[in-house]
Amino acid sequence: MPQTTPTDQHAGGLPDPRPRKAGGIVPVLAFAGITVAVMQTLLVPVIKDLPALLHTAPANATWVMTATLLAGAVATPIMGRLGDLFGKRRLLLTSLAVMVIGSLICGVTDDLVIMIVGRALQGFAMGAIPLGIGIMRDELPREKLGSAMALMSSSIGVGGGLAMPAAALIAQNADWHALFFAAAGLGALSILLTVLFVPESSVRAPGTFDWLGAIGLSAGLVSLLLPVTKGSDWGWTSGTTLGLFGLAVVILLLWGLMELRSAAPLVDLRTSARREVLLTNLASIMIGVAFYAVTLVLPQLLQLPASTGYGLGQSMVVAGLCVAPLGLTMMLTAPLYARISARRGPKVTLIIGMLIMAVGYGAGLGLMSAAWQTIVISVVLGAGIGLAYSSLPALIIGAVDASETGAANGLNTLMRSIGTSMSSAVIGMVLAHTSVPAGGVAVPSMHGFRISFVIATGAVVIGLVLALFLPGRRPAGLQEPAAGAEEAAYGTAAAYGTTGAYGTAETAGHRATLVAGSGGFTGRVLDGAGAPVARANVTLIDRRGRQAGRGTVDAEGRYTLLPPGAGPYVLAATAPGHASHARPAEYRGDGVPVTVDLVLDRPGAGLTVGAAPDAAPGSAPDLVPARPYGTMESPGT
Repeated sequence: MPQTTPTDQHAGGLPDPRPRKAGGIVPVLAFAGITVAVMQTLLVPVIKDLPALLHTAPANATWVMTATLLAGAVATPIMGRLGDLFGKRRLLLTSLAVMVIGSLICGVTDDLVIMIVGRALQGFAMGAIPLGIGIMRDELPREKLGSAMALMSSSIGVGGGLAMPAAALIAQNADWHALFFAAAGLGALSILLTVLFVPESSVRAPGTFDWLGAIGLSAGLVSLLLPVTKGSDWGWTSGTTLGLFGLAVVILLLWGLMELRSAAPLVDLRTSARREVLLTNLASIMIGVAFYAVTLVLPQLLQLPASTGYGLGQSMVVAGLCVAPLGLTMMLTAPLYARISARRGPKVTLIIGMLIMAVGYGAGLGLMSAAWQTIVISVVLGAGIGLAYSSLPALIIGAVDASETGAANGLNTLMRSIGTSMSSAVIGMVLAHTSVPAGGVAVPSMHGFRISFVIATGAVVIGLVLALFLPGRRPAGLQEPAAGAEEAAYGTAAAYGTTGAYGTAETAGHRATLVAGSGGFTGRVLDGAGAPVARANVTLIDRRGRQAGRGTVDAEGRYTLLPPGAGPYVLAATAPGHASHARPAEYRGDGVPVTVDLVLDRPGAGLTVGAAPDAAPGSAPDLVPARPYGTMESPGT
């Protein structure tokens, strides 16, 4: 690995990352995310006409929407894991190519079965969003990463919001198949831009692909989501619906047991069970529920005839334009998210976003009597959803190993999809059961719309409570290590003095990139008199004695290192003419920096050890002195 001299480094100890064509990565990946998100709402303007267009019954026509949802749910975690193993850019291009093929198939058919196959292939591309987030983490400089991930995470809503007016315009003025050819064109353009501007990440996860786990998860998700999306047609108490729910429970429990025993699982359930990951994923479900509610309610309210007494009587295109600010506002909140998160952390940003969503839905209960009021609702909810969505990837990557970024964000995206599926099923049922007759047909009532907003508000409140229990900002300082932290200093800290070319500490097959709001270890290296020690190196060692990061201090003795995941570590400082010094510390993966100052004592004394704060006298880890700037040795080595 290439060596890095002090002149190559920023203040804080990490070299300045300048990946190939970094300027084009963010807009290209965001465009890819928007493109695949378009598939979710592409047919919303013509959904009521699908039975006639496909010459089938309404219950059968809904499979055209359900197929995309199911395929996206299954593909998202699988493509994320494949990207970690074989290259995120490679799998991103594969996802987009499958989407283009599916769009072309849909564009040339009126047959229901063939249309369902094509729509399933379109949904396969949903894995592009976690893959894009993973590429950004691996390739972007730390000062750009926060806003970039926020934009990528929000693209799922941006694409959905912007697609509705565009799709409505096409559907009103051209054959409905033109929607699919337009989608194929977007996909082809995204492939070309990705090839030209996005480099392949060099980060790879160890192990092999868990095919059995992928089959088990796919079967479990289909068994779960199928009755969720079709329960209103089949009946929620029917044998088919209840049987599939029971089958999903059995399959997912067996799958979980199998994954826990696997050496290279599709989804690391132990990591997913960490408080910060588990609560973030549960909050993501609630955000998905709340996000989809507004996209279901406002277009219908706007298009209902004024003769109902509450419908706003707008055309399909005007309705789409009134809802479009939802996506635009989500896009514009990315820079705001980066600023708030850098100062307060992603947890605070998530809480602020959900508070804004609660205000938007609460105000929306009384703002449904004019088109301009729906625009106000869209703007307020777009700001809240944008901040909430933007916070999720930072919370996830701050708690998982760099080599698991794709799989972890894939699981988080899946949780959002489960939330939108639940929202579609529950709110669809509410609107159906509260419908009123108008012109000989049943239409949604204002009472049903308001109940839907109350349900969304309840989901936001649940998500807010979950967010409050996420690990919060703690006072700066050395945090007490968990049991076993002392053992991290044993063994050999190999490869002292090696640093990655792009500002990422490389060891044991993974790279860690400092992210705005993602925390890490920071501090100063000082001598006994309190003066900064020039040319000091700080090495981060995990519980297995492996190097997890390394940096060189700046002129003020400052360093910054981001560990690959939460857990106990040891920070060891070395410098010519000084004794080595090590201190245990724990990183909780909550986006909060942990400050650890290291004091190098008199020369020639070997390795000295500092205790954790609040430790009892004499409780410092029993480390064996080592060579002044060589390896740390365990007893008997």
